[in-house]
Amino acid sequence: MYLSLDFQPLVSDTLLVLLLVPLIALTLAGIYFRQRGSLVRLLAVVALGMALFNPIVVNEEREPVKSVVAVIADRSQSQAIGDRTADTDAALKEVQSELGRLPQFEVRTVETGRATENDDATSTRLFQALNGALRDVPPTRIGGAIMITDGQVHDIPANIGGLGFNAPVHGLITGTPSEIDRRIQFVRAPRFGLTGKPQQMTYKVTAAGEADGARARVEVRVNGNEVSSQDAIIGQEMPLEVTLPRAGINIVEIVVDAVPDELTLVNNRAVAMVDGIRENLRVLLVSGEPHNGERTWRNLLKSDASVDLVHFTILRPPEKQDSTPINELSLIAFPTRELFVDKIEQFDLIIFDRYQHRDVLPLLYYDYINDYVQKGGALLIAAGPEYAGNMSIANTPLLSVLPATPTGNIEDKAFYPRLSELGKRHPVTRGLEGSTQEPPRWSRWFRVIDVNQPEGTTVMDAGDKPLLVLNHVGEGRVGMFLSDQGWLWARGFEGGGPHAALYRRIAHWLMKEPELEEEALTANGSGRNLEIRRQTMQKTANPASIITPSGKTRSIPLTETEPGVFTASVTTDEIGLYQVANGELTTLAHVGPVDAPEFSDNVSTTTKLDPLARETGGGTRRLRVTADQSGIEVPNIVASRGMASASGDNWIGLRPTNETVLKSVDRLPLFSGFLGLAAMILVLGGMWYREGK
Repeated sequence: MYLSLDFQPLVSDTLLVLLLVPLIALTLAGIYFRQRGSLVRLLAVVALGMALFNPIVVNEEREPVKSVVAVIADRSQSQAIGDRTADTDAALKEVQSELGRLPQFEVRTVETGRATENDDATSTRLFQALNGALRDVPPTRIGGAIMITDGQVHDIPANIGGLGFNAPVHGLITGTPSEIDRRIQFVRAPRFGLTGKPQQMTYKVTAAGEADGARARVEVRVNGNEVSSQDAIIGQEMPLEVTLPRAGINIVEIVVDAVPDELTLVNNRAVAMVDGIRENLRVLLVSGEPHNGERTWRNLLKSDASVDLVHFTILRPPEKQDSTPINELSLIAFPTRELFVDKIEQFDLIIFDRYQHRDVLPLLYYDYINDYVQKGGALLIAAGPEYAGNMSIANTPLLSVLPATPTGNIEDKAFYPRLSELGKRHPVTRGLEGSTQEPPRWSRWFRVIDVNQPEGTTVMDAGDKPLLVLNHVGEGRVGMFLSDQGWLWARGFEGGGPHAALYRRIAHWLMKEPELEEEALTANGSGRNLEIRRQTMQKTANPASIITPSGKTRSIPLTETEPGVFTASVTTDEIGLYQVANGELTTLAHVGPVDAPEFSDNVSTTTKLDPLARETGGGTRRLRVTADQSGIEVPNIVASRGMASASGDNWIGLRPTNETVLKSVDRLPLFSGFLGLAAMILVLGGMWYREGK
């Protein structure tokens, strides 16, 4: 019960002044001059004033409210190390039991740190969870917070001003003070780098429980393959030189050796994602003669900024020799020795466009081209009628790498180029625009060179005849286009066709672009999902096997999403490097940021949380096992109203609030109704009686 006196004047303040001030002045003047009846008049003025001011006694019935206490349980990935999860569970149960005996507190428990759809859990943000739990609570009603964590918290406010309330914060720390843990991290690593060129990086090894200056063995891997190892000095920045083997994303991984009784091996490795960029690809295009489609290949390759093109057209073959002096010719002599002997290894792709053997190249040079292909080079034959003639390059030593030999027949009739069954699955032709309709949504061609049964894979055909053949030869690749009619698509005949996409894919497949491999396994992290993509010429794909950063193994079924492509999406609960395998293919993928704070330091500590806790009147302490080894011992929890410090040797305090909730209000007017009337009659009667004498 809370009693108070309130005034609710019956008239405005101005009118009160106009009425009472003159009366008070006259009454005081009468008292000063000792006139008879002055005291009675004073009582009359006071009674009038009380009536006008209307005093009211207010009786409020209030009920005390509970203080709100937040209990934050850290469920981040570092809390899964050792016995920390079990210790957290036991401590949480004990804290809730202790708080249950204190009815003046309302307890809000929040478990945070697990990965969700909206949170990749790359850092431990306990104070964000704390603010969320107390968002609807006035600061005066907050009794404090208890955090059960390993101490590796990444959003600690700089001071109590950033906390948003003034109440004790306590930390109950899991883990032990004698933990040993090595950690390795990249200090500098490029985001991009030229393939085949050394890339300069630096890294650093730190260790809890080991002195700086000690040595540790570090293994260096690129895309899962070990490339080197070296001794690193703990605590010092170390240089590292790595060569990127391929275009696209390369995973550079450094792994430091473990030590006995090490806390965790998760942070014994560090990963850098480096996007490999090829230097300009060098392509040699040799056109055997001018023809309608000669510039189709040239225009496509010249439009690609990543291609350096060397193009020669044979305008003056040896049989057309005349008496014109060489120094009077405007033609450039074909530098056969320089191109096919001295610098042939510098080319990524050689294209023979309607080329025929006219003694421009000595027969020995075809052997050099064979060796070039066998050692990893790329060769494309864009064939025309000359391929079926007597001067066909199939009649040279180049035959050993060609996927098909001509029969000598040429079929000149209209046909629609179509994808073969294998072509629908092959990455060069799969999903080619217009291929899914019948007839295909592109123009017809009118010539195809007949060949014997080809080797390799026929991905396009002209009725029952091969049109585009792709083949692996040794370490290299060979492609053969058995028609010179592709220029019809480029010129827009009958609506044209996807010549640019097709030609570009052929060229990049020949030059071993990873995305165009027939058998490929790729994986990448997207948010907290692991996306797996298996590219194969087979009609089925076995489940993929993944190994998580913590070493757990899972089998993931793959679903065909388009011909030749099988995919899966896996929701993960761990951040780090995943190993994915399918058959003989393996790949790596990193889920989450490569420098996630969650793994920057896994050693439990009281030092990070302690300064803020002490500023609030709280403190941090490590959890201890009970004397009988049966559970976790937590300090006693008490209500500490008005105490400067809310933490002791074996207790922690929470502050109850002084806030109350109003339940009902009773109002009693003191000078109104019969009471006021009686007082006024009494005073006025007394004044009349006194004046009458």
